[in-house]
Amino acid sequence: MESEKPSFEPFRLFSSSGSGFLEQSEAPLPPPPPCVEVLPSEISPSVKYTVEPVQLGGLTLLKGRVSTKEVFTLSNSDLVPGKYEGGLKLWEGSLDLVKALSSEIQNGHLSFTGKRVLELGCGHGLPGIFACLESAAAIHFQDFNAEVLQCLTIPNVNANVPSFQPPTLQETMCDTGEEIRFFAGDWREVHKLLPYAQNVENDLNISSGKSPDARYDIILMAETVYSISTLQHLYELIKKCISRPHGVVYLAAKKHYFGVGGGTRRFLSVVEKDGILASSMVAEVADGSSNVREVWKLSFK
Repeated sequence: MESEKPSFEPFRLFSSSGSGFLEQSEAPLPPPPPCVEVLPSEISPSVKYTVEPVQLGGLTLLKGRVSTKEVFTLSNSDLVPGKYEGGLKLWEGSLDLVKALSSEIQNGHLSFTGKRVLELGCGHGLPGIFACLESAAAIHFQDFNAEVLQCLTIPNVNANVPSFQPPTLQETMCDTGEEIRFFAGDWREVHKLLPYAQNVENDLNISSGKSPDARYDIILMAETVYSISTLQHLYELIKKCISRPHGVVYLAAKKHYFGVGGGTRRFLSVVEKDGILASSMVAEVADGSSNVREVWKLSFK
Protein backbone atom coordinates (compact mmCIF):
# COMPACT_ATOMS: atom_id res chain seq x y z
CA MET A 1 0.00 0.00 0.00
CA GLU A 2 1.39 3.35 -1.00
CA SER A 3 2.13 5.62 1.92
CA GLU A 4 0.09 8.80 2.12
CA LYS A 5 1.89 11.85 0.77
CA PRO A 6 1.98 14.94 2.96
CA SER A 7 -0.55 17.59 1.94
CA PHE A 8 2.03 20.34 2.15
CA GLU A 9 5.59 21.00 1.07
CA PRO A 10 8.26 21.94 3.64
CA PHE A 11 10.26 25.06 2.92
CA ARG A 12 13.48 24.16 1.12
CA LEU A 13 16.32 26.48 0.27
CA PHE A 14 17.94 24.07 -2.16
CA SER A 15 16.51 22.42 -5.23
CA SER A 16 16.11 18.67 -4.99
CA SER A 17 18.28 18.30 -8.07
CA GLY A 18 21.21 19.64 -6.08
CA SER A 19 21.71 22.60 -8.38
CA GLY A 20 22.42 24.86 -5.47
CA PHE A 21 21.05 27.67 -3.37
CA LEU A 22 17.74 29.07 -4.61
CA GLU A 23 17.84 32.49 -2.99
CA GLN A 24 20.23 34.56 -5.08
CA SER A 25 19.60 37.79 -3.18
CA GLU A 26 22.79 39.43 -4.44
CA ALA A 27 21.83 39.21 -8.11
CA PRO A 28 19.58 41.96 -9.48
CA LEU A 29 16.01 40.78 -9.90
CA PRO A 30 14.35 40.87 -13.31
CA PRO A 31 11.51 43.38 -13.75
CA PRO A 32 8.30 42.05 -12.17
CA PRO A 33 5.51 40.76 -14.38
CA PRO A 34 2.77 43.29 -15.21
CA CYS A 35 -0.16 43.69 -12.83
CA VAL A 36 -3.26 42.15 -14.38
CA GLU A 37 -6.69 40.91 -13.41
CA VAL A 38 -7.08 37.26 -14.33
CA LEU A 39 -10.60 36.28 -15.37
CA PRO A 40 -12.16 32.95 -14.40
CA SER A 41 -12.26 32.06 -18.11
CA GLU A 42 -8.45 32.20 -18.28
CA ILE A 43 -7.91 28.77 -16.75
CA SER A 44 -5.01 27.11 -18.53
CA PRO A 45 -6.44 24.15 -20.53
CA SER A 46 -3.03 22.66 -21.29
CA VAL A 47 -1.84 22.12 -17.70
CA LYS A 48 -2.84 18.91 -15.92
CA TYR A 49 -4.76 19.69 -12.71
CA THR A 50 -5.54 16.94 -10.20
CA VAL A 51 -7.41 17.41 -6.94
CA GLU A 52 -7.20 15.78 -3.52
CA PRO A 53 -8.83 16.41 -0.12
CA VAL A 54 -7.12 18.16 2.76
CA GLN A 55 -8.41 17.43 6.26
CA LEU A 56 -8.33 20.42 8.59
CA GLY A 57 -9.87 19.23 11.82
CA GLY A 58 -13.57 18.93 11.10
CA LEU A 59 -13.22 20.75 7.78
CA THR A 60 -12.40 19.20 4.42
CA LEU A 61 -11.13 21.37 1.57
CA LEU A 62 -9.97 20.33 -1.89
CA LYS A 63 -6.52 21.27 -3.11
CA GLY A 64 -5.15 21.03 -6.60
CA ARG A 65 -1.79 19.74 -7.71
CA VAL A 66 0.02 20.92 -10.83
CA SER A 67 3.56 20.49 -12.07
CA THR A 68 5.99 23.36 -11.54
CA LYS A 69 7.97 22.05 -14.49
CA GLU A 70 4.88 22.04 -16.70
CA VAL A 71 3.81 25.57 -15.76
CA PHE A 72 7.15 27.36 -15.44
CA THR A 73 9.63 24.90 -17.03
CA LEU A 74 11.33 24.74 -13.63
CA SER A 75 12.43 21.46 -12.08
CA ASN A 76 11.49 21.04 -8.42
CA SER A 77 12.31 24.62 -7.43
CA ASP A 78 10.49 26.21 -4.51
CA LEU A 79 11.13 29.72 -5.78
CA VAL A 80 13.13 31.72 -8.27
CA PRO A 81 13.13 35.32 -7.00
CA GLY A 82 11.54 37.72 -9.45
CA LYS A 83 10.22 34.92 -11.68
CA TYR A 84 8.38 32.36 -9.56
CA GLU A 85 7.54 32.85 -5.87
CA GLY A 86 6.48 29.38 -4.83
CA GLY A 87 2.74 29.72 -5.47
CA LEU A 88 2.24 26.20 -6.85
CA LYS A 89 3.19 24.50 -3.58
CA LEU A 90 0.94 24.14 -0.56
CA TRP A 91 2.89 25.48 2.41
CA GLU A 92 2.17 24.54 6.01
CA GLY A 93 1.26 28.12 6.90
CA SER A 94 -1.86 28.13 4.74
CA LEU A 95 -3.20 25.11 6.63
CA ASP A 96 -2.27 26.69 9.95
CA LEU A 97 -4.09 29.85 8.91
CA VAL A 98 -7.33 28.08 7.97
CA LYS A 99 -7.32 26.23 11.30
CA ALA A 100 -6.68 29.46 13.20
CA LEU A 101 -9.44 31.30 11.35
CA SER A 102 -11.87 28.49 12.13
CA SER A 103 -10.93 28.73 15.83
CA GLU A 104 -11.32 32.49 15.79
CA ILE A 105 -14.84 32.12 14.41
CA GLN A 106 -15.75 29.46 16.98
CA ASN A 107 -14.44 31.70 19.77
CA GLY A 108 -16.51 34.64 18.54
CA HIS A 109 -13.45 36.72 17.64
CA LEU A 110 -14.02 36.78 13.88
CA SER A 111 -16.81 36.82 11.32
CA PHE A 112 -16.42 36.86 7.55
CA THR A 113 -20.12 37.51 6.89
CA GLY A 114 -20.53 40.51 4.61
CA LYS A 115 -16.81 41.40 4.76
CA ARG A 116 -14.35 42.39 2.02
CA VAL A 117 -11.42 39.97 2.10
CA LEU A 118 -8.03 40.04 0.36
CA GLU A 119 -5.62 37.10 0.32
CA LEU A 120 -2.08 38.18 -0.52
CA GLY A 121 0.35 35.67 -2.01
CA CYS A 122 -2.55 33.26 -2.28
CA GLY A 123 -1.12 30.26 -4.17
CA HIS A 124 -3.69 27.51 -3.59
CA GLY A 125 -5.96 30.11 -1.98
CA LEU A 126 -7.28 27.88 0.81
CA PRO A 127 -7.66 30.71 3.38
CA GLY A 128 -9.54 32.83 0.83
CA ILE A 129 -11.67 29.84 -0.13
CA PHE A 130 -12.48 29.38 3.56
CA ALA A 131 -13.62 33.03 3.62
CA CYS A 132 -15.84 32.29 0.60
CA LEU A 133 -17.46 29.41 2.44
CA GLU A 134 -17.97 31.65 5.48
CA SER A 135 -20.11 34.14 3.50
CA ALA A 136 -17.66 36.97 2.83
CA ALA A 137 -19.14 39.59 0.50
CA ALA A 138 -16.01 40.01 -1.64
CA ILE A 139 -12.94 37.81 -1.83
CA HIS A 140 -9.98 38.94 -3.92
CA PHE A 141 -7.02 36.63 -4.48
CA GLN A 142 -3.56 38.04 -5.27
CA ASP A 143 -0.45 36.19 -6.38
CA PHE A 144 2.82 37.30 -7.93
CA ASN A 145 2.29 35.04 -10.94
CA ALA A 146 -0.73 35.08 -13.23
CA GLU A 147 0.12 31.47 -14.12
CA VAL A 148 -0.52 30.40 -10.52
CA LEU A 149 -3.99 31.96 -10.63
CA GLN A 150 -4.77 30.41 -14.04
CA CYS A 151 -3.47 26.92 -13.32
CA LEU A 152 -4.21 26.49 -9.62
CA THR A 153 -6.11 29.19 -7.70
CA ILE A 154 -9.12 29.51 -10.00
CA PRO A 155 -9.51 25.72 -10.43
CA ASN A 156 -9.28 25.40 -6.63
CA VAL A 157 -12.05 27.95 -6.15
CA ASN A 158 -14.16 26.13 -8.74
CA ALA A 159 -13.60 22.83 -6.89
CA ASN A 160 -14.48 24.20 -3.44
CA VAL A 161 -17.14 26.83 -4.17
CA PRO A 162 -19.86 25.24 -6.34
CA SER A 163 -21.72 28.53 -6.76
CA PHE A 164 -18.69 30.00 -8.54
CA GLN A 165 -19.22 28.27 -11.84
CA PRO A 166 -21.16 30.67 -14.09
CA PRO A 167 -21.80 29.37 -17.63
CA THR A 168 -19.38 31.78 -19.34
CA LEU A 169 -16.75 31.82 -16.56
CA GLN A 170 -16.44 35.55 -17.23
CA GLU A 171 -18.60 36.67 -14.35
CA THR A 172 -17.14 37.36 -10.92
CA MET A 173 -20.33 37.06 -8.86
CA CYS A 174 -21.46 33.82 -7.27
CA ASP A 175 -25.07 32.71 -7.10
CA THR A 176 -24.85 33.61 -3.42
CA GLY A 177 -23.83 37.19 -4.24
CA GLU A 178 -20.13 36.84 -3.40
CA GLU A 179 -17.67 38.77 -5.55
CA ILE A 180 -14.63 36.62 -6.31
CA ARG A 181 -11.78 38.13 -8.34
CA PHE A 182 -8.14 37.33 -9.07
CA PHE A 183 -5.19 39.73 -9.43
CA ALA A 184 -1.56 39.09 -10.35
CA GLY A 185 1.35 41.42 -9.74
CA ASP A 186 4.17 42.63 -7.56
CA TRP A 187 3.35 44.04 -4.12
CA ARG A 188 4.88 47.40 -5.06
CA GLU A 189 2.40 47.94 -7.88
CA VAL A 190 -0.67 45.74 -7.46
CA HIS A 191 -2.55 48.26 -5.28
CA LYS A 192 -3.17 50.24 -8.48
CA LEU A 193 -5.35 47.37 -9.66
CA LEU A 194 -7.07 46.25 -6.47
CA PRO A 195 -10.64 47.62 -6.22
CA TYR A 196 -10.50 48.24 -2.47
CA ALA A 197 -7.11 49.88 -2.08
CA GLN A 198 -5.84 53.42 -1.66
CA ASN A 199 -4.68 54.51 -5.10
CA VAL A 200 -3.46 58.07 -5.28
CA GLU A 201 -2.18 57.74 -8.83
CA ASN A 202 -5.48 56.62 -10.35
CA ASP A 203 -8.30 56.16 -7.88
CA LEU A 204 -10.23 53.18 -9.19
CA ASN A 205 -12.69 53.37 -6.31
CA ILE A 206 -14.03 56.75 -7.43
CA SER A 207 -14.21 55.80 -11.12
CA SER A 208 -16.08 52.63 -10.24
CA GLY A 209 -18.59 54.44 -8.07
CA LYS A 210 -17.24 52.94 -4.85
CA SER A 211 -16.44 55.02 -1.83
CA PRO A 212 -12.74 56.00 -1.78
CA ASP A 213 -12.77 54.95 1.88
CA ALA A 214 -13.89 51.40 1.04
CA ARG A 215 -11.00 49.05 1.73
CA TYR A 216 -10.56 45.45 2.80
CA ASP A 217 -11.97 44.43 6.17
CA ILE A 218 -9.77 41.34 6.45
CA ILE A 219 -6.38 40.61 4.87
CA LEU A 220 -5.11 37.03 4.89
CA MET A 221 -1.58 35.88 4.10
CA ALA A 222 0.42 32.71 4.63
CA GLU A 223 4.17 32.23 4.13
CA THR A 224 4.60 35.71 2.63
CA VAL A 225 7.39 37.01 4.89
CA TYR A 226 10.32 34.75 3.97
CA SER A 227 12.32 37.37 2.07
CA ILE A 228 13.77 40.37 3.92
CA SER A 229 13.86 42.45 0.74
CA THR A 230 10.06 42.37 0.33
CA LEU A 231 8.90 42.93 3.93
CA GLN A 232 8.63 46.71 3.68
CA HIS A 233 6.81 46.49 0.33
CA LEU A 234 4.34 44.01 1.80
CA TYR A 235 3.70 46.21 4.82
CA GLU A 236 3.16 49.32 2.70
CA LEU A 237 0.65 47.39 0.57
CA ILE A 238 -1.22 46.29 3.69
CA LYS A 239 -1.53 49.92 4.81
CA LYS A 240 -2.96 50.86 1.40
CA CYS A 241 -5.52 48.07 1.57
CA ILE A 242 -6.69 47.71 5.16
CA SER A 243 -9.94 49.31 6.30
CA ARG A 244 -9.70 51.76 9.20
CA PRO A 245 -10.24 51.56 12.10
CA HIS A 246 -11.59 48.00 12.37
CA GLY A 247 -9.66 46.15 9.65
CA VAL A 248 -7.57 43.14 10.66
CA VAL A 249 -4.69 41.15 9.17
CA TYR A 250 -4.08 37.45 9.80
CA LEU A 251 -0.54 36.25 9.06
CA ALA A 252 0.70 32.65 9.20
CA ALA A 253 4.38 31.96 8.70
CA LYS A 254 7.49 30.49 10.23
CA LYS A 255 9.12 32.29 13.10
CA HIS A 256 12.39 32.29 11.15
CA TYR A 257 13.26 31.25 7.61
CA PHE A 258 16.83 30.10 8.06
CA GLY A 259 19.09 31.08 5.21
CA VAL A 260 16.90 33.85 3.80
CA GLY A 261 16.50 35.92 6.97
CA GLY A 262 12.77 36.56 6.94
CA GLY A 263 10.09 35.31 9.30
CA THR A 264 7.27 36.53 11.49
CA ARG A 265 9.53 38.26 13.99
CA ARG A 266 11.42 40.16 11.31
CA PHE A 267 8.14 41.31 9.76
CA LEU A 268 6.65 42.25 13.13
CA SER A 269 9.70 44.43 13.78
CA VAL A 270 8.75 46.41 10.64
CA VAL A 271 5.18 46.72 11.94
CA GLU A 272 6.31 47.75 15.41
CA LYS A 273 8.70 50.38 14.08
CA ASP A 274 5.86 52.07 12.19
CA GLY A 275 3.70 52.13 15.33
CA ILE A 276 0.27 52.05 13.66
CA LEU A 277 -0.74 48.40 14.07
CA ALA A 278 -0.70 46.24 17.18
CA SER A 279 0.09 42.52 16.96
CA SER A 280 -1.14 39.54 18.98
CA MET A 281 -0.33 35.86 18.58
CA VAL A 282 -3.27 33.63 17.67
CA ALA A 283 -1.51 30.27 17.47
CA GLU A 284 1.89 28.62 17.69
CA VAL A 285 2.69 25.33 15.96
CA ALA A 286 5.76 23.37 17.04
CA ASP A 287 5.10 19.87 15.72
CA GLY A 288 8.69 18.95 14.91
CA SER A 289 8.10 18.87 11.13
CA SER A 290 9.79 22.24 10.64
CA ASN A 291 10.95 25.22 12.63
CA VAL A 292 8.31 26.94 14.77
CA ARG A 293 5.30 28.29 12.88
CA GLU A 294 3.01 31.07 14.11
CA VAL A 295 -0.26 32.79 13.33
CA TRP A 296 -0.52 36.49 14.19
CA LYS A 297 -3.32 39.03 14.12
CA LEU A 298 -2.66 42.70 13.34
CA SER A 299 -5.14 45.45 14.13
CA PHE A 300 -5.11 49.23 14.55
CA LYS A 301 -4.03 50.55 17.93
